[in-house]
Amino acid sequence: MAISVSAVVLLAIILVVMIRGGKMKTGPAIVAALFGFFLASSGMAPSIHRFLNSIAQTINGIKL
Repeated sequence: MAISVSAVVLLAIILVVMIRGGKMKTGPAIVAALFGFFLASSGMAPSIHRFLNSIAQTINGIKL
């Protein structure tokens, strides 16, 4: 749950920065947000969630 919330916050910050920086217009940003919302409620959501969790665990396991 903590990874999901922090990922959402990070992506929201990136989206706001892109809109304010002029790299993305408001219309495509709304479409991207809606796409993410509907993708999260699709049948692919569990697979995506497992994939992102495995990436997070891999990054967490890296010893520098």
